[in-house]
Amino acid sequence: MAPMASLSTSAVQVVGVEGEVALGKNYAGHTVEIKELKPGTWIVKVGTFVPDNERWLFDPKVQADLDEALAWAAQNPPRETDLQQLEEKLLGNPSTWP
Repeated sequence: MAPMASLSTSAVQVVGVEGEVALGKNYAGHTVEIKELKPGTWIVKVGTFVPDNERWLFDPKVQADLDEALAWAAQNPPRETDLQQLEEKLLGNPSTWP
């Protein structure tokens, strides 16, 4: 595997009154992770982040179940349901109830 070129830039900025530092227009609208290694030292990474309450969706078993469900849905398009027939199937014929 070819080594990746490492580009490094450095800039001196004054932190704004609200604690902000500009990363440049190239990063406007992007989500970043800011990790403070120690007071005054940060690592900033651009990326896509998954909220804690959605991480379960990335479990391999869940992914497999979702793939299976999507494949089933592709092979079984929606169709109209006869509700009377469904009720009889689930509960039997209500007219015969005591």
